[in-house]
Amino acid sequence: MSVAPPSVTGMSDQTPDTSTDAAKDPADWVTGDEPMTGPQDSYLHTLAREAGEEVPDDLTKAQASEMIDRLQGETGRGAS
Repeated sequence: MSVAPPSVTGMSDQTPDTSTDAAKDPADWVTGDEPMTGPQDSYLHTLAREAGEEVPDDLTKAQASEMIDRLQGETGRGAS
């Protein structure tokens, strides 16, 4: 006599909510006011060079992230 495993009801019926973006706004980052990281600085200068823009030296992590997002849109690089 075989015994069927217990069924779990409701688990497979749940669908993740994809209507919200899991990424936090850089303005809400706990470390957003710290100086930008080395990788941010490097990538930002690459994007800025392609876009013909200058990068301020004293950007925070949050400001650098926002500028990266903007320049990615202008240069066609990165996530859309």
